[in-house]
Amino acid sequence: MTGVLCVGMELRRAAVYHRVNKVMIVVGSVRPGRAGLPIAKWVESVVAQSDQFEIDFVDLAELALPFMDEPNHPAKRQYTKPHTIAWSERVDAADAFIFVTPEYNHSYSPVLKNAIDFLSQEWWRKPVGFVSYGGVSAGSRGVTALEPATNGVGLVRAGAAVELPFGPAQVVDGVFQPNDKEIAILGKQLVELASLAEALKPLR
Repeated sequence: MTGVLCVGMELRRAAVYHRVNKVMIVVGSVRPGRAGLPIAKWVESVVAQSDQFEIDFVDLAELALPFMDEPNHPAKRQYTKPHTIAWSERVDAADAFIFVTPEYNHSYSPVLKNAIDFLSQEWWRKPVGFVSYGGVSAGSRGVTALEPATNGVGLVRAGAAVELPFGPAQVVDGVFQPNDKEIAILGKQLVELASLAEALKPLR
């Protein structure tokens, strides 16, 4: 708990210099029983301790985007489907993103990749942080595989990354139990996201 309080204090100090209007936290797995949901809820609880951020919590299982079904290239922003228009509006309103993502077979979560691919301009020149989980690699190979896609739409990755080796084992009775190191890294990521968002706004 002490570590969480320190993160909140650090973010409040950073808010004197930076302000992010909205950060979107994305649960990048739809698998039944996924560890990603309680991990993302932990991330949300830490972010909520700072009045620097508004939070848009996106569970891709609830969002239920179909496999890419737009007839026009996303760069044209000529959407025809209500679900795409709604998704575009939410992403457009965000100033920064945190992707909570697993690693599947040394690669990314396909539903997260699909959610990114639906849009283009809405992601441009906004910062993204990763909270990854998996086995011994802590989901890092999934993040590496996803980076060409995030780079392609203009997302700018934060340097601090939360990597959770065997993260599902830290979920007890549906609640993720972080250690002090993970709390500290998440705090650094949030401060960095705030700084990057402020710096990138003139470039959008």
